[in-house]
Amino acid sequence: MAIFVSVQGYIDMKRLFPVLLLIASLLIGGNSLAQQAAHPLTVGSFNLRYINDHDGDNSWANRCQMVTDLIAYYGFDFLGTQEGYLEQLRDIDTLDNYDYIGVGRDDGKEAGEHSAIFYRTDRFDLLDQGDFWLSETPEVPSHGWDASECLRICSWGHFRDRISGKTLYFFNVHYDHVGQEARRQSSHLLLSRIRPLLDRGETVILTGDFNAGPDEEPIRILREAGLLRDSRTISQAKPYGPSGTFHDFDLSNFSDEPIDYIWVSPNIRVDNYRTITDQDHGRLPSDHFPIMTHLTF
Repeated sequence: MAIFVSVQGYIDMKRLFPVLLLIASLLIGGNSLAQQAAHPLTVGSFNLRYINDHDGDNSWANRCQMVTDLIAYYGFDFLGTQEGYLEQLRDIDTLDNYDYIGVGRDDGKEAGEHSAIFYRTDRFDLLDQGDFWLSETPEVPSHGWDASECLRICSWGHFRDRISGKTLYFFNVHYDHVGQEARRQSSHLLLSRIRPLLDRGETVILTGDFNAGPDEEPIRILREAGLLRDSRTISQAKPYGPSGTFHDFDLSNFSDEPIDYIWVSPNIRVDNYRTITDQDHGRLPSDHFPIMTHLTF
């Protein structure tokens, strides 16, 4: 059978082809953007409670499985943890597709508590990482200002999302629980590290146990600087769960004020926020509630 295309039909098709090509490009581009938007981040912060021989029924041996099950169930893309000793981090690191960064605060290697950052290795590439101490000499293990006998550390990582190609900086910190000046200066130090990143258009997430309520000076310094926003206060959906995050293994008596936070840069939308209060027959995974949020940027 012979197939005929008239000269006029050929000309019309020739004119129509660029239009069809443009429409196809727009559709492909639209699908690409939709694909990126369809992959928000699940971010959490979780004070693990360090290994303490005096914790009895709340010892790490009795909580470890609850912690790992919780992390696996909620599927965090990033989880900032505080107080974790190396043994605890290695227990969590047995989960599939997770790795962590961060060093021990006592020696900059493995000793002492970590402010570790867990991340999904099946989605994110680690581009860079580092640590600094909350002190006047942040590049070496050191006490800061009027802090307790504990050294305090902040760990950070620079990551690339393989799905969207976007990059972000993730900071995780644990402020001192005694020194008021130490907490105040820690906020200034953090801002000095984060400000240059935001000035050049980077995306930043900060998690941690700040040992301070929303109206206390260390938190006011962070909030009033205008560089980062408290995810709980800007959640598109109403925050779910109690606002207080420290309960000391006693659900009948804990503060209504949070001391654990997830801060985000202005280019991040917070879709929802939750305080996780999961328990097993009255046993809790830690003396803090973990917190989580779904983010889009």
